[in-house]
Amino acid sequence: MGDGVRMSMEEMIVEPPEDEAWVDPMSWFDSPGPFEVEIGCGKGGFLVSRAKADSTVRLLGIEWANKYFRYCADRLARWQLQNVRVMRTDAKVLFIRHLPPACVSVLHVYHPDPWPKKRHHKRRLIQPDFLEAAARVIEADGRLLIQSDHHEYFEQIEELLSVHPAFETVSWASACTPLDESWRGTNFEIKYAREGRSIFRAAYKRTGR
Repeated sequence: MGDGVRMSMEEMIVEPPEDEAWVDPMSWFDSPGPFEVEIGCGKGGFLVSRAKADSTVRLLGIEWANKYFRYCADRLARWQLQNVRVMRTDAKVLFIRHLPPACVSVLHVYHPDPWPKKRHHKRRLIQPDFLEAAARVIEADGRLLIQSDHHEYFEQIEELLSVHPAFETVSWASACTPLDESWRGTNFEIKYAREGRSIFRAAYKRTGR
Protein backbone atom coordinates (compact mmCIF):
# COMPACT_ATOMS: atom_id res chain seq x y z
CA MET A 1 0.00 0.00 0.00
CA GLY A 2 0.99 3.61 -0.32
CA ASP A 3 2.40 5.89 2.39
CA GLY A 4 -0.38 8.50 2.29
CA VAL A 5 0.68 10.18 -0.97
CA ARG A 6 -2.12 9.61 -3.47
CA MET A 7 -1.06 8.67 -6.99
CA SER A 8 -3.24 8.84 -10.06
CA MET A 9 -3.34 6.36 -12.91
CA GLU A 10 -1.40 8.83 -15.07
CA GLU A 11 1.35 9.08 -12.44
CA MET A 12 1.85 5.33 -12.62
CA ILE A 13 2.69 5.62 -16.31
CA VAL A 14 6.21 6.29 -17.60
CA GLU A 15 6.48 7.57 -21.16
CA PRO A 16 8.87 5.70 -23.46
CA PRO A 17 12.18 7.50 -24.06
CA GLU A 18 12.70 9.25 -27.36
CA ASP A 19 15.34 8.67 -30.03
CA GLU A 20 18.50 7.11 -28.58
CA ALA A 21 18.25 8.73 -25.14
CA TRP A 22 19.51 6.81 -22.10
CA VAL A 23 17.20 6.79 -19.09
CA ASP A 24 17.78 6.74 -15.34
CA PRO A 25 15.16 4.31 -13.95
CA MET A 26 15.50 5.72 -10.44
CA SER A 27 14.24 9.09 -11.71
CA TRP A 28 10.80 7.48 -12.01
CA PHE A 29 10.59 6.88 -8.27
CA ASP A 30 10.74 8.97 -5.10
CA SER A 31 13.71 7.03 -3.75
CA PRO A 32 16.21 4.50 -5.13
CA GLY A 33 16.17 0.74 -4.65
CA PRO A 34 16.83 -2.54 -6.46
CA PHE A 35 15.25 -2.30 -9.90
CA GLU A 36 13.26 -5.17 -11.41
CA VAL A 37 11.52 -5.33 -14.78
CA GLU A 38 8.63 -7.48 -15.92
CA ILE A 39 8.20 -7.79 -19.69
CA GLY A 40 4.62 -8.47 -20.70
CA CYS A 41 2.99 -7.44 -17.43
CA GLY A 42 -0.56 -7.87 -18.75
CA LYS A 43 -3.13 -6.82 -16.15
CA GLY A 44 -0.44 -6.30 -13.50
CA GLY A 45 -1.12 -9.19 -11.15
CA PHE A 46 2.54 -10.08 -10.68
CA LEU A 47 3.56 -6.43 -10.23
CA VAL A 48 0.98 -5.93 -7.47
CA SER A 49 2.04 -9.09 -5.67
CA ARG A 50 5.77 -8.35 -5.92
CA ALA A 51 5.37 -4.71 -4.88
CA LYS A 52 3.27 -5.64 -1.87
CA ALA A 53 5.78 -8.29 -0.81
CA ASP A 54 8.81 -5.96 -0.87
CA SER A 55 8.44 -2.19 -0.60
CA THR A 56 12.20 -1.67 -1.08
CA VAL A 57 12.21 -2.92 -4.66
CA ARG A 58 11.47 -0.64 -7.63
CA LEU A 59 9.45 -2.25 -10.43
CA LEU A 60 8.74 -1.44 -14.06
CA GLY A 61 6.10 -3.35 -15.99
CA ILE A 62 6.27 -3.26 -19.79
CA GLU A 63 3.15 -4.01 -21.82
CA TRP A 64 2.45 -3.38 -25.49
CA ALA A 65 -1.28 -4.22 -25.65
CA ASN A 66 -2.96 -0.91 -24.85
CA LYS A 67 -6.04 -2.48 -23.24
CA TYR A 68 -3.95 -4.38 -20.70
CA PHE A 69 -1.52 -1.50 -20.24
CA ARG A 70 -4.35 0.85 -19.22
CA TYR A 71 -5.90 -1.79 -16.99
CA CYS A 72 -2.55 -2.36 -15.28
CA ALA A 73 -1.95 1.35 -14.67
CA ASP A 74 -5.44 1.72 -13.19
CA ARG A 75 -4.91 -1.34 -10.99
CA LEU A 76 -1.63 0.02 -9.62
CA ALA A 77 -3.30 3.34 -8.86
CA ARG A 78 -6.16 1.61 -7.04
CA TRP A 79 -3.61 -0.20 -4.88
CA GLN A 80 -1.63 3.03 -4.41
CA LEU A 81 1.67 1.22 -4.88
CA GLN A 82 4.46 3.78 -4.75
CA ASN A 83 7.21 1.46 -5.99
CA VAL A 84 5.78 0.42 -9.38
CA ARG A 85 5.57 2.09 -12.78
CA VAL A 86 4.26 0.84 -16.12
CA MET A 87 5.33 1.67 -19.67
CA ARG A 88 3.77 0.92 -23.05
CA THR A 89 6.69 0.27 -25.37
CA ASP A 90 8.64 -2.33 -27.31
CA ALA A 91 10.67 -4.08 -24.61
CA LYS A 92 13.45 -5.06 -27.01
CA VAL A 93 13.93 -1.45 -28.10
CA LEU A 94 13.98 -0.26 -24.49
CA PHE A 95 16.67 -2.77 -23.54
CA ILE A 96 18.83 -2.29 -26.61
CA ARG A 97 18.69 1.49 -26.89
CA HIS A 98 17.70 3.08 -23.62
CA LEU A 99 18.52 1.22 -20.39
CA PRO A 100 21.99 1.83 -18.90
CA PRO A 101 24.39 -0.98 -18.05
CA ALA A 102 23.92 -3.06 -14.89
CA CYS A 103 20.73 -1.28 -13.79
CA VAL A 104 18.37 -4.28 -13.48
CA SER A 105 18.59 -6.69 -10.57
CA VAL A 106 15.93 -9.14 -11.78
CA LEU A 107 14.29 -9.50 -15.19
CA HIS A 108 10.95 -11.34 -15.22
CA VAL A 109 9.68 -12.77 -18.52
CA TYR A 110 6.53 -14.81 -17.98
CA HIS A 111 4.72 -16.39 -20.93
CA PRO A 112 6.21 -14.32 -23.76
CA ASP A 113 4.26 -14.46 -27.02
CA PRO A 114 5.43 -17.69 -28.73
CA TRP A 115 4.55 -16.58 -32.26
CA PRO A 116 3.97 -20.26 -33.07
CA LYS A 117 4.00 -20.03 -36.88
CA LYS A 118 7.53 -20.58 -38.18
CA ARG A 119 7.42 -17.52 -40.42
CA HIS A 120 6.75 -15.41 -37.32
CA HIS A 121 9.56 -16.81 -35.15
CA LYS A 122 11.67 -13.73 -35.91
CA ARG A 123 9.18 -11.72 -33.85
CA ARG A 124 9.91 -13.64 -30.68
CA LEU A 125 11.43 -11.62 -27.85
CA ILE A 126 14.13 -14.08 -26.83
CA GLN A 127 16.63 -13.75 -29.66
CA PRO A 128 20.43 -13.29 -29.62
CA ASP A 129 20.22 -9.49 -29.90
CA PHE A 130 17.85 -9.23 -26.95
CA LEU A 131 20.00 -11.53 -24.83
CA GLU A 132 23.05 -9.39 -25.56
CA ALA A 133 21.12 -6.35 -24.39
CA ALA A 134 19.87 -8.21 -21.30
CA ALA A 135 23.43 -9.28 -20.47
CA ARG A 136 24.48 -5.63 -20.57
CA VAL A 137 21.51 -4.34 -18.57
CA ILE A 138 21.32 -6.99 -15.82
CA GLU A 139 23.79 -6.43 -13.00
CA ALA A 140 26.44 -8.99 -12.03
CA ASP A 141 24.77 -11.82 -10.07
CA GLY A 142 21.38 -10.48 -11.15
CA ARG A 143 18.73 -12.92 -12.32
CA LEU A 144 16.69 -13.70 -15.40
CA LEU A 145 13.47 -15.63 -14.71
CA ILE A 146 11.56 -17.14 -17.64
CA GLN A 147 8.29 -19.05 -17.66
CA SER A 148 6.37 -20.41 -20.65
CA ASP A 149 3.62 -22.85 -21.57
CA HIS A 150 4.98 -23.29 -25.13
CA HIS A 151 7.41 -26.21 -25.17
CA GLU A 152 9.06 -25.56 -28.54
CA TYR A 153 9.72 -21.90 -27.72
CA PHE A 154 10.96 -22.80 -24.27
CA GLU A 155 13.42 -25.27 -25.75
CA GLN A 156 14.68 -22.56 -28.10
CA ILE A 157 15.12 -20.20 -25.15
CA GLU A 158 17.06 -22.81 -23.19
CA GLU A 159 19.28 -23.54 -26.17
CA LEU A 160 20.12 -19.85 -26.69
CA LEU A 161 20.90 -19.30 -23.03
CA SER A 162 22.91 -22.51 -22.66
CA VAL A 163 25.58 -21.14 -25.00
CA HIS A 164 25.54 -17.53 -23.80
CA PRO A 165 28.66 -16.85 -21.71
CA ALA A 166 26.97 -14.18 -19.58
CA PHE A 167 24.31 -16.47 -18.09
CA GLU A 168 24.44 -19.64 -16.04
CA THR A 169 21.54 -21.82 -14.94
CA VAL A 170 20.46 -21.70 -11.30
CA SER A 171 17.59 -23.36 -9.48
CA TRP A 172 14.19 -21.77 -9.83
CA ALA A 173 13.54 -21.94 -6.08
CA SER A 174 16.75 -20.09 -5.22
CA ALA A 175 16.22 -17.39 -7.85
CA CYS A 176 12.55 -16.55 -7.28
CA THR A 177 11.67 -13.27 -5.63
CA PRO A 178 9.25 -13.03 -2.68
CA LEU A 179 5.58 -12.55 -3.56
CA ASP A 180 2.52 -11.56 -1.57
CA GLU A 181 0.81 -14.45 0.22
CA SER A 182 -2.26 -14.09 -1.99
CA TRP A 183 -0.26 -14.87 -5.18
CA ARG A 184 -1.72 -17.74 -7.20
CA GLY A 185 0.15 -17.29 -10.51
CA THR A 186 -0.07 -15.23 -13.66
CA ASN A 187 -3.34 -15.23 -15.61
CA PHE A 188 -1.78 -17.50 -18.22
CA GLU A 189 -0.34 -19.79 -15.56
CA ILE A 190 -3.72 -20.20 -13.84
CA LYS A 191 -5.58 -20.68 -17.12
CA TYR A 192 -3.19 -23.24 -18.55
CA ALA A 193 -2.88 -25.15 -15.29
CA ARG A 194 -6.66 -25.58 -15.32
CA GLU A 195 -6.39 -26.89 -18.87
CA GLY A 196 -3.75 -29.40 -17.82
CA ARG A 197 -0.92 -27.78 -19.80
CA SER A 198 2.64 -28.07 -18.58
CA ILE A 199 4.39 -24.92 -17.38
CA PHE A 200 8.11 -24.65 -18.10
CA ARG A 201 10.42 -22.54 -15.95
CA ALA A 202 14.08 -21.61 -16.03
CA ALA A 203 16.23 -19.28 -13.95
CA TYR A 204 19.62 -17.79 -14.83
CA LYS A 205 22.25 -15.77 -13.02
CA ARG A 206 24.19 -13.02 -14.74
CA THR A 207 27.83 -14.01 -14.44
CA GLY A 208 30.70 -11.56 -14.03
CA ARG A 209 31.70 -11.64 -17.71
